[in-house]
Amino acid sequence: MSKPKILIIGGGYGGMMSAVRLEKELGLNNADVTLVNKHNYHYQTTWLHENAAGTLHHDKTRIMIDDIIDTNKINFVQDTVVEIKKDEKRVILANGELTYDYLIIALGSDPETFGIQGLKENAFSIRSINSVREIREHIEYNFARYNNEGQKQELINIVVGGAGFTGIEFVGELADRVPELCKEYDIPREKVRIVNIEAAPNVLPGFDEELVEYAINNLERRGVEFLVNTPIKECNEDGVLLASGEEIKAATVVWTGGVRGNHLVEEAGFETMRGRVKVEKDLRMPGYDYIFVAGDCALIINEEINRPYPPTAQIAIQQAYTIGRNLKTLINGGGQMEEFKPDIKGTVASLGKGEAIGVVGNKKLFGSTASAMKKVIDNRYLFLLGGVPMVIKKGKLKLF
Repeated sequence: MSKPKILIIGGGYGGMMSAVRLEKELGLNNADVTLVNKHNYHYQTTWLHENAAGTLHHDKTRIMIDDIIDTNKINFVQDTVVEIKKDEKRVILANGELTYDYLIIALGSDPETFGIQGLKENAFSIRSINSVREIREHIEYNFARYNNEGQKQELINIVVGGAGFTGIEFVGELADRVPELCKEYDIPREKVRIVNIEAAPNVLPGFDEELVEYAINNLERRGVEFLVNTPIKECNEDGVLLASGEEIKAATVVWTGGVRGNHLVEEAGFETMRGRVKVEKDLRMPGYDYIFVAGDCALIINEEINRPYPPTAQIAIQQAYTIGRNLKTLINGGGQMEEFKPDIKGTVASLGKGEAIGVVGNKKLFGSTASAMKKVIDNRYLFLLGGVPMVIKKGKLKLF
């Protein structure tokens, strides 16, 4: 009897950790496991805002896949997924195709533009190593142009659309980086504008009010402007047009206002909500008991408030553990499948170097304490990924 073939598409938190767990859960003789990813590296999405601002080099954020998995046990294919043939148990790649008995869809997200005109064409987004490298270089290039091209104000105006976690973390890093750029390019700090625009009535919607107030006060003190309850109507080459009719000219517009599941899931014919699949309790695709979904593509309802859980790294990592155990159950002949229940241990948002806010358990954390906890959380993931050696190699070891 041939070994079952397990195919993982996507090397983000859900996909990478699924590969790590399957390497541990299954023996070589139990299944053939293949991981497909566009790049030969995995990256910490939760650090990309630092790379985009230029406060952390992108090489610190990416981890080579063969440093994580044993490629003698897990087959790694570097290629781009083009199409999922769900009924034929095939996945079409840019350079071939693969068949499977079991599929794990962990393809990550696409930016959600909410129909804002020109956003896709004219705004940057924080979503990959290449995208954040482009943002950093673009900002630096425009600062370099400022004194050579008539000190045009729009060159040093930075608009960040969306004041959720990514937006707030990004402007926090910009607040640290801009003074360095000003010193380097001989620009008075007070000339530079960092404008964070949010359509909702509040920054960090749904987060604890006391923590939000701390974040706003901290960031405003460091030169960040907030425009809340202010939808963006249009993004163009010159900046953004607000619903109020006001125009803000800016050479740099970065959109952090939301994500949706990867377009390939919807295009495959699965029933989705903003590109995300409402999965069964065991994380399988409804109607397809040989397909599991993890990360940004999986929709999990928090029944206490009847709203979806946000697609966080924390949840994607936990999903991978459940998927690993459930696949082991299936391959070993069946039995009781494990239900996935998110265990939200806490939420921490960084505000720049040494500053953060968060909730861990029932405790609110501010400032350096929250910042240290953020590093602990990041290091814990690296430990789960590759043990102590990975923490030493890629971790943020200085907590304070």
